[in-house]
Amino acid sequence: MGASSKISSSLLSLKTLKLKTKQQEILIRVSALALIYVLAFVVRLFSVLRYESMIHEFDPYFNYRTTLYLVKNGFMEFWNWFDYESWYPLGRIVGGTLYPGLMVTAALMYRILRFFTFAIHIREVCVLTAPFFASNTTLVAYFFGKEIWDSGAGLVAAALIAICPGYISRSVAGSYDNEAIAIFALLLTFYLFVKAVNTGSLSWSLASAFGYFYMVSAWGGYVFIINLIPLYVLVLLVTGRYSMRLYVAYNCMYALGMLLAMQIRFVGFQHVQSGEHMAALGVFFLLQVFYFVQWVKYILNDPKKFHAFLRITLTLAISVGTLALIIGTASGYISPWTGRFYSLLDPTYAKDHIPIIASVSEHQPTAWSSFMFDFHILLFLFPAGLYFCFKRLSDATIFVVMYGLTSMYFAGVMVRLILVAAPAMCLVSSIAVSATVKNLSLLVREKSKSETGGKPLTGSKAAAKASADQSLPFQRNVATALLVGFFYLLSRYAIHCTWVTSEAYSSPSIVLAARGAGGGRVIFDDYREAYYWLRQNTPSDAKIMSWWDYGYQITAMGNRTVIVDNNTWNNTHIATVGRAMSSYEHEAYEIMQELDVDYVLVVFGGVSGYSSDDINKFLWMVRIGGGVFPVIKEPDYLVNGEFRVDKGAAPKMLNCLMYKLCYYRFGETTTEYGKPPGYDRARGVEIGNKDIKLEYLEEAFTTSNWIVRIYKVKPPKNRW
Repeated sequence: MGASSKISSSLLSLKTLKLKTKQQEILIRVSALALIYVLAFVVRLFSVLRYESMIHEFDPYFNYRTTLYLVKNGFMEFWNWFDYESWYPLGRIVGGTLYPGLMVTAALMYRILRFFTFAIHIREVCVLTAPFFASNTTLVAYFFGKEIWDSGAGLVAAALIAICPGYISRSVAGSYDNEAIAIFALLLTFYLFVKAVNTGSLSWSLASAFGYFYMVSAWGGYVFIINLIPLYVLVLLVTGRYSMRLYVAYNCMYALGMLLAMQIRFVGFQHVQSGEHMAALGVFFLLQVFYFVQWVKYILNDPKKFHAFLRITLTLAISVGTLALIIGTASGYISPWTGRFYSLLDPTYAKDHIPIIASVSEHQPTAWSSFMFDFHILLFLFPAGLYFCFKRLSDATIFVVMYGLTSMYFAGVMVRLILVAAPAMCLVSSIAVSATVKNLSLLVREKSKSETGGKPLTGSKAAAKASADQSLPFQRNVATALLVGFFYLLSRYAIHCTWVTSEAYSSPSIVLAARGAGGGRVIFDDYREAYYWLRQNTPSDAKIMSWWDYGYQITAMGNRTVIVDNNTWNNTHIATVGRAMSSYEHEAYEIMQELDVDYVLVVFGGVSGYSSDDINKFLWMVRIGGGVFPVIKEPDYLVNGEFRVDKGAAPKMLNCLMYKLCYYRFGETTTEYGKPPGYDRARGVEIGNKDIKLEYLEEAFTTSNWIVRIYKVKPPKNRW
């Protein structure tokens, strides 16, 4: 009796907990969103599980070093920090040459965790910052999708962006770069601004301004926001969609956002002095003119007088605006567009004028295969989503269409900007998925009139209805087949994203991996081996010369002063290093003496087959060095326009410093069975100069796989 009473009471309690339909929908939606949030975090942990908790790539090591300095010394010391270990002998004003948002965010999270007595190192916070903000991005994507379409589109957008390879490429654990928080800030700013336009609310407008401020503090890509939003406002004005909601949203967002952005030292007064920001300022004044014209139209209440006034006002506004722009540009108050901005509008600009930008692999134009690799079926869903947006045109859908089209253009210009296009692809594709599934589901659930018990019809109407009822089963079957196919494609998308994340985007560049002869994974830890040797075996004030790619890692992990690093703010200094690497040894020695160099570090892949080494980057050193020093000429290192390292290589190539440092003692080494000594596995040739002698440098250390080689610069001989 006692057991049966307990069961009956539990059944009664379950009945009382029965939820209404609306509550059930909310519960399912919250549960799905929570699972997506966790999925976005977990899928980015492959690198931690496979290797260990470590910082990836190059730039993140500078960010980690500065965050460590911020945590140890406080914000004011960090804000006024002059770094003597970078760009010797020039140094670097750190607080005035970076976007501090990433460091401040990580330091704040670290302080909060320590406040709640979590014993965690700042490095672990830095490693997990990107996955944490990727999870937060899914929440923003949900609310954004809900705002522009419906809650179904929001859920799909959150799910798509959680595993999208185009976004994961910059948000895996250990990817402690500006983009780790910047995409979250970008999407948040767009969502808040669209919300402000839809509601006309001052609070949403102010929130979008603070979102923009966070974006400015995080990444230089804020320029995309401050140009896209004015373009969007201009389109709404031209298409007759002006409203007080738009006026309030843009004015508040721009005015407060600009003032807040000026507090970032690296940005300063660029919003009123840079040509890249003039579109936003121009649209701001245009909006005031538009509001004034609307007010005068209301006051005059006379079409003839108003048209005359309109002609005069527009003429004056255009004349004054053009004159101000000309005077500002001519006087130098308004700076012209930067080379990086030009390279976005013209993909060939950087190659012709700024080789240091073109030398970076992520600044190259995007191949079609990269789009397919990073977006998969989103490439096909994106046009369908655009169709649905145009079918149900509104202020919000106009914005997402403009965001999608502009970001896709820039993604085509530069591989790196696939990251910016990823949220747009997911949002637009989510509209296509939501609308298609909804329409097909309605068709599957549709019932004929005979099934619903409708009134009987006679004559032609009855015949038409009968034929419609006969075709309904066929339509249901087609709709069911399409739904099954649709969900199959989405499942393939999930499988593809997981594979790409695991195999392509979860390998830290500082630890290399390859497949051995037996199929097992072989780890090459030469970078950390070399930096550890530098830290333990060189004087604390030693100056290291290397190509700029490795500067941040040497400073952060080797704790030694570098001549150049990844900041690339001084092209002449980098060109000087390029000149030294491409000169004969005695000429390079003079340059190294001028720079007070103690050690030279080169990266070499001839033994391991590592193709991203300094030999393959050498022509960029020649081009950058030759851009400043005309004595360096690229044809001197080529044979009939071809770059070679074998016996047919150019004489200057076979005897330049870079060649000697990479191939020193390599002619005695057998790298592959059946190949002669000195066989370069990265380039697949036998080197042309095997008898290399060094006069002014001596080998100090070579890592176990020969990937990093360090040479000590000999002191000058006694002239007496």
